[in-house]
Amino acid sequence: MHVVWDFKKARTKLRKHGVDFADAAVALEDINALTILDPEHHSEYRFKTLALSPTDNILLIIHAEEDKDTIRLISARTAEPPERRQYYTGDFYE
Repeated sequence: MHVVWDFKKARTKLRKHGVDFADAAVALEDINALTILDPEHHSEYRFKTLALSPTDNILLIIHAEEDKDTIRLISARTAEPPERRQYYTGDFYE
């Protein structure tokens, strides 16, 4: 799997949310990650994933599949308490 992102957007998100996209890319490899289709976007298939980062934070990662082998990161932030509970119970929902 190849993960790509816009570096300008990544800097903005790092300042805003304190999450490095490089950590989010590693978190996508979490075998316990939970992913759902993001129903709010109709122009492309976007996904929301709850995953454990290398810094032991649960992240909410928004991403899209560019092709079968490439994922494009759109956003990443530390999960809110209800999202963290969803990760630990294995029950991800909107």
